[in-house]
Amino acid sequence: MTAAEIESAIANAGLAALPSGVVSRFQTYLELLQKWNAHLNLTAIREPEEILHRHFIECIFAAQRLPADIHTLLDFGSGGGFPGVPIALCCPEIRVTLGESQARKAAFLREAIRALNLANAEVFQGRVETLERTFDAVALRAVDKMQEACGTAIEKIAPGGYLVLLATGETSESLQFDQISWCPPALLPESTRRLLLIGRRS
Repeated sequence: MTAAEIESAIANAGLAALPSGVVSRFQTYLELLQKWNAHLNLTAIREPEEILHRHFIECIFAAQRLPADIHTLLDFGSGGGFPGVPIALCCPEIRVTLGESQARKAAFLREAIRALNLANAEVFQGRVETLERTFDAVALRAVDKMQEACGTAIEKIAPGGYLVLLATGETSESLQFDQISWCPPALLPESTRRLLLIGRRS
C-alpha cells in the first residue's frame, strides 16, 4: 500500500492531514505488521485495506481528539501497538508506554519502535498491575474483560488524568466507575457501533 493511498483514506475519513513523514512511517508500520503477523497473531485482520481502516484510522481519530494536557500515556495491553503506536506517531509531544505481558508481542513492539524511530515510545513487558507509576492517560482497545481491565487502568491514572477507550456501544453501557466522569462518546469513523470514550479521573 502506498503512502498516497494511506493519505487519501485519512482524508476520506474526515481526519486532519498528517505530515508526509508521518504517513510514510504508517506505511512502514503496515509492512512490519504484515511481516510479523505471518508468525505471530498480532491482529485477526490480515488485509492491508482493513488494517488501515480498522486499526490506523480509528487510532488516528483517537490521537487527534486527546486532551491537550496529556504528556504521558500508557497503552494497556498493547498487542500489535494499538492505539499506542499511532498515538506516538501522531503526537510526538506525548511519551507513550506500550504495556504488553506477552514476550513475543513485546519483541514486536520493540522492533516497531526501532523501525519507526519512535523516540517518544518505550515498551513495558509485564503485567500493568506491577507498574509503579501513574500516567496522564491510560488507553485501552480490544482487551479481554474490559470492566476488570478498566478497574486496573484507573489505578494507573494520575488524579485529573484520563481513561481513553475504543469500545463498542454495548461494552460502553456497562462501564460506570465512581472515579470517572465521561465526556459524550464519539462515533469512530466508518462505524455505526464503535466508540471513542474519554473520561476524566476525579
